This record gives sequence, C-alpha cells and structure tokens, in this order.
Amino acid sequence: MSSERDSFDAVLVLEDGSIFRGFSFGCKGEFEGEVVFNTGMVGYPESLTDPSYHEQFLCLTYPLIGNYGVPSYEMFEYSLPKYFESDRIQVKGLIISELCFQPSHWLSVKTLGEWLSEQGVPGIYGVDTRELTKRLREKGVMLGVLETFIEVDELDESELIKKAMSVKDPNERNLVAEVSSKETLVYNKGGKLRVVLYDCGVKYNIIRCLIKRGVEVIRVPYDTSFDQVLAYKPHGVLISNGPGDPKKVSSLIFNVRRLLETGTPIMGVCLGNQILALSAGADTYKLKYGHRSQNQPALDVLTNRCYITSQNHGYTILENTLQETDFKPWFVNVNDHTNEGIIDKSGRAFAAQFHPENHPGPVDTEFIFDLFVKKMSG
Repeated sequence: MSSERDSFDAVLVLEDGSIFRGFSFGCKGEFEGEVVFNTGMVGYPESLTDPSYHEQFLCLTYPLIGNYGVPSYEMFEYSLPKYFESDRIQVKGLIISELCFQPSHWLSVKTLGEWLSEQGVPGIYGVDTRELTKRLREKGVMLGVLETFIEVDELDESELIKKAMSVKDPNERNLVAEVSSKETLVYNKGGKLRVVLYDCGVKYNIIRCLIKRGVEVIRVPYDTSFDQVLAYKPHGVLISNGPGDPKKVSSLIFNVRRLLETGTPIMGVCLGNQILALSAGADTYKLKYGHRSQNQPALDVLTNRCYITSQNHGYTILENTLQETDFKPWFVNVNDHTNEGIIDKSGRAFAAQFHPENHPGPVDTEFIFDLFVKKMSG
C-alpha cells in the first residue's frame, strides 16, 4: 500500500516541458539524467543494480512496486551478491506509480525506500507512469530533471523547464569507463576453460552463468589491451553489457577487431553485440525509446524458433551494414524487426542483443553460454 500525503513534494520535468508531479522517497535533492521506461512486472532489485542503466531515470510501468521489499547482500560462492547484478544501485533515479511501504517476502530485509536512501538515489511515486510512457514512446527517450522540495511554493516550474532543456546528454560521454572495473578480478580459478571477460558494466549473472559451466573467468577493465588479453591465453573472450553509445568505446572496438583476426571464440551480450558489429565494420544507431522489459520476442532466423527474452538497450546494429562484413543476422526482434544478435561465417564469434543470462527474465536463451563453451572446447 502507499502512504498518503497532503501535497506533492517532488517533480519530474522533461526537456520538452512536460511536468510530472509526485511524492519523493529515497534521497532528496536535484538530479539530471535520461528518462527511460521498463515494462517488466517484477525484478526491480536486479534492474536497479544493472550497470546498463547508469545515468538513467528508470520509469517502471507496472503500477505496484516494492511489494516484496529488498533482499540482503548475501554473497554467492565467489564474492558476488546473490540477488543483485552489481554492488550498488546504478539508476540515476526511480519513477513509479504506487510505492509499497509494507513489503512482504521471506527474503526482504528492508523497504525499497530505505534502500534508495542508503544508496543516495532519488525516487518519485504517485506519477502517472502510463502517461509518461506514452510521451516517451511518441517522442523518444528524453533528458530530464528530478527535484524534491519541502513546500510547493518553493517550486519554480519555469526554471526547472530551462534546466531540463539544458541537460547535457550523458551518452556523449564514455559511460562504460564510469562503470567498468578498475582492476582485474579472477573467479573460479583453475576452471576447465579460461574466459577473458571485458567488463563494460557486466551484470553479475553473466559471471555466474560462466562459473556454472566450469569456466575460469578473468574479468578485466574495458580498456585492457589486445596484448594483455592474449597474455592470459584465453580459450575465449566475452564482451559484456554496458551503458551508453558503443561508438564512445573506441579502444575496445580496436582491440576486438584485432581479436577477430586471431580466430579466438568471442561472445557478446547487449552492448557486446554492438561492439562486435562495430569491430567488424558495421554501424549502430540509437533506438527511439529502446527495448527494456522481460517479454521481448526474438526470432532465431537460422532455426525459425522464437524466444521470449530479457532486454535493456537503447542502441542496436544497423542491420544492412552487416552485408560488407563476415557477420550475418542471428536474431531479430519480432515487434520492430531490429537486430537482436549476429554470428560470423565461421560460427566462432557471435553475440546476442538481449540478455541470455536473464536476471530478471526468462532463462530460455541460456543455451548461448553452452554454445560458447562448445566453441571454446573444440
């Protein structure tokens, strides 16, 4: 259930001048970011800790959020939190319709509001999220300002509109550099196969999926050089998910281009799909409002099988630019026919634009990790 208040004490203002009033929870203050939406019903602990949401205000369209609270940071066997996709909340702010103040779940240790407050992340509830989502679908994702205040008289809407119109697009920066690990980390040392994982803002379940298959994972910063990667003598290389415009990660594109020449098995996930395509000479572009949900249908064009997938991306491959490369489409989105994966002619380099590791979402496409292990084994 939600708590009732006498008057609004938070506001979201978009760059087109749209104003959405609501009630604050979490951290207080003024914040700027890109406003996006996710249509999933569950999975907010995983979504909020997904580094791909770095610098974004996340609007959740499902009306009841916080019902099952927030689990503890209980650790998985390899010092990875069991229920989260990174070590902290990654979104710039959270936008919801109704906030639950009394969650009920056997794993819950705190409320959603308490969690946001602890991590310095703002939230606004009581927002007409259906109207906000319609606006973003019609006009595309927009930049905005989220501000909390004590008295409604403090609010200068005209000034906030000016601020929203002048927000600098975070995608003009190399956002991967802001979320990538600063050091090399090793998991499951001595595993039967060795993978170098380019950390562009990796979701932890990618690491868990590799460990589950007996793989030693060497997680390296995104700007680790080609020579440094080869020095680890990997059986394969995986390029992770991450935030922002893939073209800003020029050093990684260069290194992956060189890795392709070696014939080393390469797998990409989400941003990794775009990086692999750019490395091969294809192009990418920004979607109008992106794909962010756990129910996106992706068709395997090689087998004609369709899978329901978990997705979180704002950029994708310009598919007709693959024609001059060694890659071809592997998956396509059934809804808007955009690219959802590529594979090269040898079958040793491939990527999915969706998240085969799920968390949250269906596990139907985890077989892609099995394919990666098979390519490395032989």
